[in-house]
Amino acid sequence: MDETTIMPDLTRPDVGLVWASEWHVGSAEAQRRAADAAMTAWDGAPWPEGLLSHTVLLSTDGTSVAHYSQWTGRDAVTAFRRTDPPGRVDGILAAVPEIDRRQLVEYELYRSMSTRDEGRVPGCVVLVEVEFDGPDPARQRAWIDAVFEALETDPHPPSGGISGHFHVSTDGTRVLNFAEWESEQAHIDALAAPGDGVGSGGSRWHRVQNYPGLLRSRVTRYRYHRARRPADIT
Repeated sequence: MDETTIMPDLTRPDVGLVWASEWHVGSAEAQRRAADAAMTAWDGAPWPEGLLSHTVLLSTDGTSVAHYSQWTGRDAVTAFRRTDPPGRVDGILAAVPEIDRRQLVEYELYRSMSTRDEGRVPGCVVLVEVEFDGPDPARQRAWIDAVFEALETDPHPPSGGISGHFHVSTDGTRVLNFAEWESEQAHIDALAAPGDGVGSGGSRWHRVQNYPGLLRSRVTRYRYHRARRPADIT
């Protein structure tokens, strides 16, 4: 399979932990070099036991690279941290010294919705990062449930959305929505529709956007670039 066409199975049942991180690079040229260096680094390193997939995405504004890695669970991550050869990361930084590596966050998938089975192909990935004012696992899940309630009762749901996969950080402070859209323009149009952000307004969306303890949110649009899975390693 051509690596550029590989998309992760976001609901595969054997995933116990997800790593998500961002590299800021500042230019489209450095962005592609950084993403390709991250994939090439696996050629000279043993594939970690328990790593199910590693996907890289390129922001549509040309400034950053996102990483989304699926693991079987905590034991696999702990073993990788202990055995990952330093040369793998050193080689990436040598190839693209301008990389600014942002915080790596550990997540667990909580809830998903998808219309992929209708044959719709994602042309854009929207990562929505939400941060709360302190750790509270119950609040993370309650906020996601409020989003689902708003979506399910919205009389004018946004067109162009294909899936939403809501993750909770293991430290209890963040939520990540990995959302697939038909195109970047479809998401831009959804944001421009009536309402504050995606959604047509109303009391349920107001509750989502003004949830107690919600500090900030950030929305970044990406496109799939390359990915690796154990079967891709020869």
